[in-house]
Amino acid sequence: MKLRLSRLHHPVTVLGPGRRIGIWLQGCTIGCPGCVSRDTWVAEPRHDLEVAAVLDWVADRDPAEVDGVTITGGEPSEQPEALAELVTALGALGAGHDWDVLCYTGVELDEFRRRCPAAYPGIDALITGPYRAGEPTDLLWRGSANQRLVPCSERGRRRYAQWVDARRDRPELQLQVDDDRVWLIGIPGRGDLARVQRDLDARGIRLEGVSWRP
Repeated sequence: MKLRLSRLHHPVTVLGPGRRIGIWLQGCTIGCPGCVSRDTWVAEPRHDLEVAAVLDWVADRDPAEVDGVTITGGEPSEQPEALAELVTALGALGAGHDWDVLCYTGVELDEFRRRCPAAYPGIDALITGPYRAGEPTDLLWRGSANQRLVPCSERGRRRYAQWVDARRDRPELQLQVDDDRVWLIGIPGRGDLARVQRDLDARGIRLEGVSWRP
């Protein structure tokens, strides 16, 4: 089974609780205006990777340094069969370590369950709904006020119930440098992207092909 993959990161500390593996899928037909991950919209053959290869990469991480896995994108529900294989195998890998699986989707809960009936049982929590630039929020791990954090499993309810209505004091962002690329990880607030770019400019780092621009 092949997955359309954008990238993998570890540790991710701003998209869910603890130190996490981040899996960005490639391909999204929703195309929310203002999306910070426009680079994940278009899927091409070069993005195809065996699910087993992703799992091998995950298995190489030190389990003591992993509290969970966050799957985002791109739109995971547009790859239902591959997503089901991925989350099922992640559950097996994390069984002895109590990892949780958090998944972002731009569709609502009922639509996600309709699209991904085989994947849904392997997901501990979902963040649902499209990004709406006109509805800013300080809700933790969410980009707009319409988005919901939904615990889906017993582990999810145990781990995420305290965060459902939690708010952040400030946006939490990470910068990951990978060869000649700088990845911004997290949920930026209004004006944060411009501030990041100004700070990088002041340090002599010039960004080209910025993914959040149309």
